[in-house]
Amino acid sequence: MGRREQTSPRWMRGARRRVWSRRRGRTPAPEGSNVFVAWRDLRFARGRFVLIGAVVALITLLVGFLAGLTGGLAAQDVSAVLGLPGDRLVLAQPDSGQPSFAQSSLDDATVAAWRGTSGVAAVTPIGIAQGRATGAGAAGGAGAAGGADADADAVAVALFGIPYGAPASTVTDLAPTADDEVGLSSEAARALHADVGDPVTIAGTAYRVASVGGDASYSHTPVVALTPEAWSAADQRLGGDGDATVLAVSGSPDWSAAASATRTSASPALASLGALETFKSEIGSLALMIAMLFGVSALVVGAFFTVWTMQRAGDIAVLKALGASDASLIRDALGQALVVLVLAIGAGIAVVAVLGSLAGGTLPFLLSPLTTLLPAAAMAVLGLAGAAVALRTVTHADPLTALGSNR
Repeated sequence: MGRREQTSPRWMRGARRRVWSRRRGRTPAPEGSNVFVAWRDLRFARGRFVLIGAVVALITLLVGFLAGLTGGLAAQDVSAVLGLPGDRLVLAQPDSGQPSFAQSSLDDATVAAWRGTSGVAAVTPIGIAQGRATGAGAAGGAGAAGGADADADAVAVALFGIPYGAPASTVTDLAPTADDEVGLSSEAARALHADVGDPVTIAGTAYRVASVGGDASYSHTPVVALTPEAWSAADQRLGGDGDATVLAVSGSPDWSAAASATRTSASPALASLGALETFKSEIGSLALMIAMLFGVSALVVGAFFTVWTMQRAGDIAVLKALGASDASLIRDALGQALVVLVLAIGAGIAVVAVLGSLAGGTLPFLLSPLTTLLPAAAMAVLGLAGAAVALRTVTHADPLTALGSNR
């Protein structure tokens, strides 16, 4: 027995013999060996895992809060568009560029052409314009002072011209029956401090509130519904042409042929959101930030577990020398990463839920599975992907390197 083997611990000498035996093909490595070094690390190296857990939790907090803010801004921007009836939304197709709600104008001939198209079941022309409305309290002033107060208290609103009896939806349910009436979304009613029967003033004309419905917003302004005739008159007073902005079309026609024949575009409501400039600019910027945070999460977790795995490369090599399979070591390492990620992401999402519920009244924050569970799942998957990069050290660890003369 050599000098180095005599001074080595008995278990080390046995491990070295097993390594040489396997290399010579005499002793097969046992399969399914279960090792628990990673689990012991979680107990005895709490500081470093608390540190990486805190970092992941903070990133999750940022991602979750941004996702909730993005969802809230999107709801304020497009909820009225998504609430329109029909299978497709038809907008005017410009000579160059993409369709836009702000520039779309559909005359009576275009509306009639769509109604006469084979396969079309229903066509609902809807006018959209931006304006300002004043509630009863602001409108009640007299003289010049009253007019100044009314202008100061005016609320920006989205005026929708909706025919009564249109297919039911969150937006069309607001449609009034008379030209001197309006239907208010819940946010418009709160902003105007108005209820059913109260007067409101829009573009210099007084109306009576006929109904207060659900939440509907367009370009961050609450929806106020008028009859098509009243809307056309208000749009002309505001500088528009009084023509419909969009058609909500139901049925199963040849959409491409009909759109080409009428020089319009026909798209599902979700695909039509790109025609809203505010939606593209706001959501695009926030989505880019969320994507960057996802990338940072994968990088941080991957870097941590890469360094940590390299630090215990010798221990991993010894375990391989003792017969642990690569599969068991990989399961152990990924299990460790999964435990850290689940605890940290869970803590981050819990804080997001608390802050979101508190900020819901002051910020446009949407608290839903899409803004909490979906980002959490994405964070976990990307974190595991980052941790998987560190597994090269596990699968390529050489037992003889760890069992050399320095051990």
